[in-house]
Amino acid sequence: MTLDMLYSKIHRATVSDANLNYVGSITIDKELMVAAKLRVGQKVEIVNINNGERFSTYVIEGVAGKRDICLNGAAARKAHVGDKIIIIAYASMSEQEIEIFKPSVVLVDEHNKITEVRDYI
Repeated sequence: MTLDMLYSKIHRATVSDANLNYVGSITIDKELMVAAKLRVGQKVEIVNINNGERFSTYVIEGVAGKRDICLNGAAARKAHVGDKIIIIAYASMSEQEIEIFKPSVVLVDEHNKITEVRDYI
């Protein structure tokens, strides 16, 4: 048996752009992706702190250091520029993996600059 567990998250990121005329997804600054151990194409859940929206999409790599968090396609309708979101990735793990795995929790400031990376919830 496997359980879906927290793999990583970027906590309280600020939406920097919303591009309705794109083929869907979320563009995330490469530095944030690395810190959160996210991969291009990986499924993530987005939680909008401002309006309560919750939806899934996949990750596209953004330019490192640009601090972009851009919702693309239909996802652009779920948040406004300036909204605070949580980007969450889960992984299916066995009981043995759960015992040793440590999630990456990336905390950012209002400009999406990393302030802390934790390996616990």
